[in-house]
Amino acid sequence: MTKNNHSPANHLSPQHVSIIAEVGSVHDGSFGNALKLADLAKELGADAVKYQTHLSEHETLANAPSPGYFSDESRYDYFNRTGFNLEQWQQIKAHCDDIGIEFISSPFSEMAVKWLDDIGVSRFKIPSGEVTNIPMLEAINKLSRPVILSSGMSNWAEIDQAVTALNDVDLTLMQCTSQYPCPPENVGLNVITEMQTRYGKPVGYSDHTQTNYAAFAAVSLGATCVEKHLTFSNAMYGSDAPLASEPTAFADMINGVRAITAIKSNNIDKDDLTSYIDMKTIFQKSVVAATDIPEGTLLNADMFAYKKPGSGISAADYASLIGRKTKTAITKDEFIQLTQLEKA
Repeated sequence: MTKNNHSPANHLSPQHVSIIAEVGSVHDGSFGNALKLADLAKELGADAVKYQTHLSEHETLANAPSPGYFSDESRYDYFNRTGFNLEQWQQIKAHCDDIGIEFISSPFSEMAVKWLDDIGVSRFKIPSGEVTNIPMLEAINKLSRPVILSSGMSNWAEIDQAVTALNDVDLTLMQCTSQYPCPPENVGLNVITEMQTRYGKPVGYSDHTQTNYAAFAAVSLGATCVEKHLTFSNAMYGSDAPLASEPTAFADMINGVRAITAIKSNNIDKDDLTSYIDMKTIFQKSVVAATDIPEGTLLNADMFAYKKPGSGISAADYASLIGRKTKTAITKDEFIQLTQLEKA
């Protein structure tokens, strides 16, 4: 398993892209797995691990339909079975603090907001389905903590309304397509730049594709954070695990994002050729004699050949030699040098 070492989230450079490991309900109600997923996210180099705080009685009717990708049990029963109590959430948060990874969780009700506030969550993540839950957003806004706002199920008017409701917080928006898995043609990276222009706020990308290409493209467009589902194995039970990234793929995503960030953060001066001096000599061409040239000869282009190394008169300057008279004989394949020529 690849290990990466990165600065803690509260010491990030402006160019740093925050990686959020979305573990959702991959733990399937196992408190031990919830802790181990945080360990895995930290080991892989993620900056934050994100859970979902579900309280069935506060967020859904018992007969509410399930999404098409999950029908093995009712969502009400699933959230009841896999949810944690307040003390357990406190312990998960404390564990994340101990290992040095940021704890984030998505609330799905105002009671969940209260729980997360009580345990001291550093940032709230608003999931796509809660963007129109304006009462909950207004409750979060009063807490004045940073917020990450997903947008997968919302049009511009709904996002505008949510941004207005969150006017007192440090807000990051996320382009997201709520398809599981999301095909490449529906990624919608154009929305990243549209959000940047429309809101003048940081914009990230929540990735539901089954490769890392979209995440890499999003970072190249200026995404400030990337969220992707993480699992121990796609064979695990639940709604998230079959479509999440296994550790090797997730590590590759992090390595790629870090590399792209380094590439974008370091400009080069094409006129500064200091690092190419030796390479230029080895690979570029010089003007040499194509044949033996007697003393007193007026040079023409037919007498020239262009060969490595580039330590003589550059092939780019061949025209300046035409019409010059030789002061000495020049043998075939010898560099033509200015000292061998009469003054122009």
